[in-house]
Amino acid sequence: MKILFAASECVPFIKTGGLADVVGALSPVLKERGHDVRVILPLYSAIPDKYKNDMKLECEFEVELCWRKQYCGIKSLEYQGVTFYFIDNYFYFGRSYIYGLGGDEYERYGFFSRAVIDALPHLNFQPDVIHCHDWQTGMVPALLKIQYAHFPFYHNIKTVYTIHNLQYQGVFPIKAVQDTLGLGDSLFTPDKLECYGCANYMKAGLVYADELTTVSPSYADEIQTAFYGERLDGLLRARKDQLMGILNGIDIYDYDPAKDPQIYFNYDPYHLGGKEKCKAELQKELGLNVDASAPLVGIISRLSNQKGFDLIECVIRELMGTGIQLVVLGMGEAKYTNLFSWAESEYPGRLAARFAMNHQLAHRIYAGSDMFLMPSQFEPCGLSQMIAMRYGSVPIVRETGGLRDTVLSYNKFTDEGNGFTFFNYNAHDMLHTVRRAVHYYKHNREVWYKLIVRGMTGDYSWYSSAGKYLELYERLIKPVTDFSLVQEATPAPAPESPAPQEAPAEAPAAPAPQETPAEAPAAEAPAPQEAPENPKKAPAKRAPRKKAEPKAEAEVTEKPKRAPRKKAEPKAEAEGTEKPKRAPRKKKTAEPAKAE
Repeated sequence: MKILFAASECVPFIKTGGLADVVGALSPVLKERGHDVRVILPLYSAIPDKYKNDMKLECEFEVELCWRKQYCGIKSLEYQGVTFYFIDNYFYFGRSYIYGLGGDEYERYGFFSRAVIDALPHLNFQPDVIHCHDWQTGMVPALLKIQYAHFPFYHNIKTVYTIHNLQYQGVFPIKAVQDTLGLGDSLFTPDKLECYGCANYMKAGLVYADELTTVSPSYADEIQTAFYGERLDGLLRARKDQLMGILNGIDIYDYDPAKDPQIYFNYDPYHLGGKEKCKAELQKELGLNVDASAPLVGIISRLSNQKGFDLIECVIRELMGTGIQLVVLGMGEAKYTNLFSWAESEYPGRLAARFAMNHQLAHRIYAGSDMFLMPSQFEPCGLSQMIAMRYGSVPIVRETGGLRDTVLSYNKFTDEGNGFTFFNYNAHDMLHTVRRAVHYYKHNREVWYKLIVRGMTGDYSWYSSAGKYLELYERLIKPVTDFSLVQEATPAPAPESPAPQEAPAEAPAAPAPQETPAEAPAAEAPAPQEAPENPKKAPAKRAPRKKAEPKAEAEVTEKPKRAPRKKAEPKAEAEGTEKPKRAPRKKKTAEPAKAE
């Protein structure tokens, strides 16, 4: 099977969030299963030179954007057995940022979407499936159906569209999008590309893609409700039969505490001495009090309301009153950087905040923390909680999206669970759950070690999820074959249907006597000759009677009511013999004689 991933970012080349982890980790797993998997993404200036220097130029061509043409170069690089294509255009992607600052995002990723499609013939690569990720590639399925479907090269290409975060949709003015992609007014209607007066790139993918996926089963259910649906819940409910949730995995080789070179000491689920040393070293590095008895809580996240930082803001004093140490790593909204800057000075030696994207420090926080806090308002999947459990950090999460699918709250009665959860989006519910976790950490170490081991031995790999994606791809590209088989199966009963028709085939011969009385009323001799045949085949005798009556009525249009009266006479005659049953026919022929 030939599969092309189209995405705006991918590890190890460029990363701003979980999308890059998914694309970078899933593609090699599919490749290992014997499929031709390739990835295409923009050639950003932020991609490290060590990768750029190994790229080779595949082709160059021009991409038409309505009334203008733009240069497009395709460079390639093979990494972990997967071929990566990079779309080169310095005007659009040679900038100092990745997303959202130039005001022309519709044009940048409109160009990217068209370049993905135009590049395929130049690369001599005809994929069976194009798997598009998030709003930046939402126009790929739309353009394929609207502007490219009539070309034989693209006719059999199917599309899958994955929602990584429904909140970010790529909403732009309609006229600007039309000026970029040359789409007519008839396409900007509520059932197609228009969304509340604007063009919506994500909606384009949701409407035109053949299959839709999200990154967790719970999130697939949530986004069909008004609270989580971001004004697209109606469309998602309409396409629920094509929508499924497939839980993300993590790179179990990159996140392996037994072999990770970026942490202070290595350890495994049954030799946790290295984890205790990692905690002490992390406390030293970040200026915290080196205290093995103090529960260390880690947070690695984008600083925004979505991640639940407004809950932390409400109860930060009570939270620190539980005796925890808190480590925060991330970038985001200014009000939260200000909050943790204040808290770091308010609680010296107990709280440390680093506003950066530091991959090595993230690994060390996973390894050195006792607990990992994720009170998200919504979470499509979440990778951090799985990475934390992989490193033996017990998660404290809100039950939403992928957090609900991966973390089961500890139940003291059944001794089940691998973390601690709360359901309501409420600051004091979160505070109570943190206090519960701290209680087990300090007063029930036996349970605590069970939670660590369960987390570290869980299966968070891509192998199970990759199998589900392959099933989806195969189901998508095979309906035509299945449909033809059904069509061949339905005609099979057709030869059987004529067989029962052979019995009444003599019935058409029976109507012949009906015509003879109509055409030759005086011919009475043939009637007794046919009479002996009729008793042998009773059905043939009855069939003509039913058909004879409407014909008689057709001939005598004004006297249909007299027919029942004449049927009473043959009944009296029938007492003598069986043959006089044809007497009514003679009388019917006699009626015209009376008319004369």
